[in-house]
Order: sequence, then structure tokens, then C-alpha cells
Amino acid sequence: MSAISSPAVPGITVPVRPTTLIASRVADYIEIAKLRISLMVLMTVSVGYLLALDATATRFLPLLHACVGVAVVAIGASAINQWIERVTDGRMRRTRNRPLPMARLLPGEVLAFGFGCGISGCVYLMLTVDLLTAAMTGLTFVLYAGVYTPLKRVTSLCTAVGAIPGALPPVLGWLAAGGELNWMSFSLFGILFLWQFPHFLAIAWLHKEDYCAAGLRMLPAGRSIPHVTGLLAVGYALGLIPISLLPTYFGLAGIVYAIAAVVLGIAYLVASIYFALDETRTSARRVLWVSLVYLPSLLLLLTWDHLRLLEWLRAA
Repeated sequence: MSAISSPAVPGITVPVRPTTLIASRVADYIEIAKLRISLMVLMTVSVGYLLALDATATRFLPLLHACVGVAVVAIGASAINQWIERVTDGRMRRTRNRPLPMARLLPGEVLAFGFGCGISGCVYLMLTVDLLTAAMTGLTFVLYAGVYTPLKRVTSLCTAVGAIPGALPPVLGWLAAGGELNWMSFSLFGILFLWQFPHFLAIAWLHKEDYCAAGLRMLPAGRSIPHVTGLLAVGYALGLIPISLLPTYFGLAGIVYAIAAVVLGIAYLVASIYFALDETRTSARRVLWVSLVYLPSLLLLLTWDHLRLLEWLRAA
């Protein structure tokens, strides 16, 4: 049995059972993995996979392999992201209690864990799915951990760069199902790409003091010009509406999805307009919550409408 110093009473050590230490380390690695983000990634991978299937396809084993491989790579990217940002995380209120700033995990072990997950996930995809899916997943890892994360200290354009790996998961699912890189897969990429901007602009506005204190050049940076952040959110939300209709244009879904996409897009746009007119914590949170309703609702309706069309084709 080991002992640690008590943070409440300096100079006093508290015995810690090995099982407690193991449970604590497991909890820290779960936090490093950012499982909620990984689950969102898996949802978009699954949507891309199902949309790539034609009326005669019933292959679901590649989807399982794709989800496993992409999830492992996503966990690795999250670990590398936190390894790079361990100092800046310690300067922000919302992240200073993470395992690395609090020294509950060593930087070296998190770095090894991150690269181990990234490499093993790509190798798994290469062996069980195909080389192109593995290569695109590896590109997502590099863009997120190796480009976007370091750029956060350099330029506010990092948000646009980070939106690229954030929009690639449905394309990975599309490729895993045997789909080609074409305009249909681009439409899925475009939806995820544009959706991210109002979402992350609202988050950045809510935590702008934290980002400024940490030296991260996120939009809005420092003393931003009033209404600019909200107007940017409006622009992206407005552009998202026609892009969200591309799946119907390309025959991936029908009119039911198109109507739902317009309704959801207008709701996202209205929330962004309110944010632009009155940049407050309430209006920023409204954009954030609407974004969290928008994306899963849109993707579920898109998948449902696509599968409905496939059933109609099979019956025809």
C-alpha cells in the first residue's frame, strides 16, 4: 500500500490502496480519451457508411471495423492534443483540473499512449477495411493533433483548419463502405464543416477570457469588436442551409429530409442572429444548445430518409 500527501492537511500522508490507484488512473485515461467526442465521431462515421450503401448492399462488418479503428485514432488525437496543450490547459479555469496539468499522468506516458493509439488504429483500418480509409484517418489525426492544435497559439485561422478534421469522419465512413471521393461525400463533409463554426464561435466567446489568459488565438481573441463573432456565426449558419440540401440534390435523401434540413437550418440561423444582435452568455449558450440539437437531428433524419429510399428501391 502506497501513500500520498493530503492536499487538505499539508505534511500528512494518506494511505492509498492499489485498487484505488488503478481506478484513478483508468479514470484519468478516460478523461484523456474524451469519449463524448469519440462517440460523436462514431455517429458521423456510421452515417457516412450507411449513406454509401446501395439498394443491394448488406455489408455491416466493415462498419464495425471502421468504428473500432477510427475510435482508437480519435482517442490518440485527443491524447496528443492534451499533451501539446498541457501548459495552456493549466492556465484556464475549465481545463486546469485535467490529468496532465494536475500531474496525475506523466507527459511521456500520455505522448506514448497518443501515438500508440494513432498508429495502431490506422494499422487496424488498413488490415480490416482498406488502405484509403486508413490513410484518410491518418490524415485526420495529423491535421487535428499536428496542425490545428499548434496553430491555436499562432493564428485565429486555426478554427478553419480544425474544422477540416472535424468534418472528415462521415467521409471515413463513406470510404469504409466502398464509396468513392465524389460530390456526394463532399456534401457530407460540407455539412459538418459549416456546422462547426457557429458551434465553436459560441464556445470561444463564452471562454474568451480563458483563451486570452492561456495565449490561445481563438476567435474571438482578446477584446474583439462587438457583434463580429455573432455576424460570423450568422454567415456560416446561412451558408449551411443550401449545403445541407445537397444530399437531396444528389439523391441520397428525399423531400422529407430536405424540409427538415430547412427547418433545422432556420432554427440555427435564428439563434445565430440573436447572438449577433445581443452578444451575451445567454445568446451564446442558445447557439451552442441549438447546434447540439441540430447535428444529431439532421444526421438521423438524413439516414432515415436514405434507408427509406433504399427500401423503396428494393421493393420496386
